[in-house]
Amino acid sequence: MLQRLEAREGGRHSGDTELQERAVELARRYLGGTELPDSVRWVDNQNTRWGSCTPDTRAIRISRRLMGMPAWVVDYVLIHELAHLFHADHGRAFWALVHRYPKADRARGYLEGYSAATRTEPCGHGGEGTDHGLDDGEIALDDDTDGQGS
Repeated sequence: MLQRLEAREGGRHSGDTELQERAVELARRYLGGTELPDSVRWVDNQNTRWGSCTPDTRAIRISRRLMGMPAWVVDYVLIHELAHLFHADHGRAFWALVHRYPKADRARGYLEGYSAATRTEPCGHGGEGTDHGLDDGEIALDDDTDGQGS
């Protein structure tokens, strides 16, 4: 109950500073460093998304479910969300940015396999409105016009 109250009041979790620093480093290394997030934090309330980004507030939230995964997978989710600071949709320009990260395809495969192995019920396609994110249900969907998935 205390965790929920802290999250509702905007409390930060242990590791948020490191996550923010990692996101800034990745943005500089792979995305030119021109669009930086105002906040990046771990959250406990994302059960169907790996991460989400609200471009208007430049806020990125990363699911705590990623904490035990390899760093290159977390980096991929950060890159995905950082790319939303440039492009809110999942169009060609968005995917061109994401694929600047050399392990993008490998990480997507990892998350797709993880989702398939742990899913107990299907989840819907997320990312509507101003809150755009990498929904673990999106990983297996190929509904983009460029065939890259979403």
